[in-house]
Amino acid sequence: MPGSRPPEVKIRRSFPDVLAGGIFVLIGGAFVAGSLGYDLGTPLRMGPGAFPLLVGSIVAALGLAIVVKGLVAGEVIVFGSIPWRAVAVIVVAVLFFGFAVRGLGFVPTSAVTALLTTLASSRVRPLTAVAVAAGLTVASTLIFVVALQLRIPLWGPWLGF
Repeated sequence: MPGSRPPEVKIRRSFPDVLAGGIFVLIGGAFVAGSLGYDLGTPLRMGPGAFPLLVGSIVAALGLAIVVKGLVAGEVIVFGSIPWRAVAVIVVAVLFFGFAVRGLGFVPTSAVTALLTTLASSRVRPLTAVAVAAGLTVASTLIFVVALQLRIPLWGPWLGF
């Protein structure tokens, strides 16, 4: 019909995708920029800057893809309330691990950190939290101390043995 307009196409944009993708691009770009200060080497004999350059490029490319997806085919997402208890407990657990691992040793620090992060959820029962913390402590000790042979004392000087 003359004078009729085509229906408008509304493009939905996803702000969380654009924001998350932008953060990935920034982090990847920082790794790329930092890697350029090191010797890149050759493809057969890579230097210390080759791996951060490769990983940073991949992270930045994935971030760019997320940004494009958020701009082109975004979804309307409604966020609920922020779980402040969980955020605070996890931040405290990470800080505790960083400050206490040399003094307490790997095993007790890992156990307390795992217990704290497990208790970040209000739905976890105490017995389940202790079981998960014990399992994570054993697994992380086997992985980092036994398999990877990191030189971390299992028991620290603060414990007296």
